[in-house]
Amino acid sequence: MTTMQDREKAFEAKFALDEELKFRALARRNKLLGLWAAGLLKKDDPEGYAREVIAADFEEAGHEDVVRKIKADFDAAGVVRSEDEIRARMLEFLGQAIEQVQNN
Repeated sequence: MTTMQDREKAFEAKFALDEELKFRALARRNKLLGLWAAGLLKKDDPEGYAREVIAADFEEAGHEDVVRKIKADFDAAGVVRSEDEIRARMLEFLGQAIEQVQNN
């Protein structure tokens, strides 16, 4: 195998690993966000609600589907939180999620 082929394979392997870590960090962020929201919503099953939030992220590209789901649930339950506050929590939880994924 040539050096170029070795480099190409190494680059592909690194890219695949980076994408897997990104996916895991975003899923962890959504779980943390769901647990936070479940606490404010006084959900009986916070883990179940967190799974709903994780699933909501697969509706479309980006994170706005998650923001819309949580905001709609907050509005329905009378929890006063803005979309900006939800997005700020997402950023906060993303930092925690990245740290958790890297340490596992």
